[in-house]
Amino acid sequence: MTPYHHLVHYYETDRMGISHHSNYIRWMEEARVHFLTELGFPYDKLEEAGVISPVISVNCHYLATSTFADDISIMVTVAMVKAARLVLSYQMINQEGKLVCEAQSEHSFLRQAGGFVNLKKDFPDFYQKLLELSQEED
Repeated sequence: MTPYHHLVHYYETDRMGISHHSNYIRWMEEARVHFLTELGFPYDKLEEAGVISPVISVNCHYLATSTFADDISIMVTVAMVKAARLVLSYQMINQEGKLVCEAQSEHSFLRQAGGFVNLKKDFPDFYQKLLELSQEED
């Protein structure tokens, strides 16, 4: 999988010229959408199939600042996948190669009409691809 690149916009910075911490969550979403598209399961196609994937948990560890015009490379990896749960890890690195943030997001899979989706049974190809990329040890 290729990293997603985000160029820090001026409006994403605070009065000190540093990227506001809330933007990292948005960048995670951008990278996640990119990741799913590369995987062959774009989010809009999942929604067309009646599946939504709400974020149920987010954790960010800020290690360095980013500022206007920084090019942030975001690598997404699968930390864990279960039948109805997915945990993704993110590493955000600036153009100088400095790690600025490590993060995770946890997601469930639901039917738009209600109820959990069992990826293993209902979307076995998607589940298998996620499992193959999983960093989880058996």
